[in-house]
Amino acid sequence: MRTSHFFNKFLPWTIFYILPVAMFLLYFYHLTLSASPKTEFSHSKPKNFISYSSLSADTVKRKAYENQCDYFKGEWIKDSAGPLYNDTTCGMIKEGRNCIKHGRPDTDYLYWRWKPNQCNLPRFDPNTFLKLIKNKHIAFVGDSLARNQLESLLCMLSTSSIPNLVYQNGKDNEFSKWYFSSHNASVSLYWSPFLVQGIEKSSTRPNNELYLDHVDEKWAKDINQMDMIVLSIGHWFLLPAIYHEGGSILGCHYCQGFNYTEIGFYGVLGKAVRTSLNSIIDMRGNNNNVKGKNGIDVIVTTFAPHHFEGDWDKAGACPKTEPYKNGEKEVDGMSSDMRKVEIEEVESAKVKGIIRLEALDVTKLAFLRPDGHPGPYMNYFPFAKGVGKFVQNDCVHWCLPGPIDTWNEIFLEIMKKWEGQNKS
Repeated sequence: MRTSHFFNKFLPWTIFYILPVAMFLLYFYHLTLSASPKTEFSHSKPKNFISYSSLSADTVKRKAYENQCDYFKGEWIKDSAGPLYNDTTCGMIKEGRNCIKHGRPDTDYLYWRWKPNQCNLPRFDPNTFLKLIKNKHIAFVGDSLARNQLESLLCMLSTSSIPNLVYQNGKDNEFSKWYFSSHNASVSLYWSPFLVQGIEKSSTRPNNELYLDHVDEKWAKDINQMDMIVLSIGHWFLLPAIYHEGGSILGCHYCQGFNYTEIGFYGVLGKAVRTSLNSIIDMRGNNNNVKGKNGIDVIVTTFAPHHFEGDWDKAGACPKTEPYKNGEKEVDGMSSDMRKVEIEEVESAKVKGIIRLEALDVTKLAFLRPDGHPGPYMNYFPFAKGVGKFVQNDCVHWCLPGPIDTWNEIFLEIMKKWEGQNKS
């Protein structure tokens, strides 16, 4: 009882003093991209539309996917190969994730790969990925970790084909689109930290406000122009919020000063994912679509834990320089519960059998990489004048290159599996 009381008292302060750095970063930095002509944010295919041609049989082997691999279970092992790209070969790395450019002295964090227990995870092949998205539009929808994953993907793909930035809009370019002319493929970013309709907290508004039964139209309005959607949310649900459903207030999370029922955020996260998946199904899951062919594919990236070990504005907030060993730490508590909610919503939607859907289960592999965050190197050479009294740290997002590249390796394997199913 005393432990529970302590946890309930401690958690809100953890939320207020540690996690806001993630929200701060999103607005404080700007993409270091060369200027490009702005176009309407239209996702219709260009006039020079190239007819679809499937991959050759030797590219995707159907038998390789008869037994699915559980990517959640595995360990990080040493890998001398290193990343596909670096800070000089990719111009799409957001400043706050550019750890090498910002003077991070250690490089061992770049030389690990994820080894699932049941299979081998192949190294990312940009040519295969580009062939699989030929004539398609892939949309990343969610919070700043959705953007982090997108930037990783663009950097890896650019080792084969450099995309053109054809659109960007919003504060900190929250809505952006890149076009791969080599494959008539588009990859876009939609800022939507709740997936559902919401009003974000600000200096004058102490709480987020979420409308759980209304999908966020900032991305949903373009569903009919999307061929694949990657959804990624989580950390914004930890912040104080008031929840609306069915035209009334359902409750809140840590809403001091309001006479609303405290309902936490786990159930709310589930409702947000459910509303989003149902909206996609309603718009694209009709009888005129053939699942996986004329329909839409959806990926839900599971919750990736932060690794704050102290105050976010002090040196040493996330000081680790190597992964946790398998068994040294276990995913539990909030991270486990957030993952469970997302997995359950994905499985529930899959039962309907209307759209092709998969969870990109990264929670454990991310949990085991406390060394993969920018930490103080979110800023350029933060210790050039010594260690100051205040040192900003980012222990939420991931260095590029870094562990988050593995998420896209698994993403590619899911796509290859789906392509194998198309050929069966």
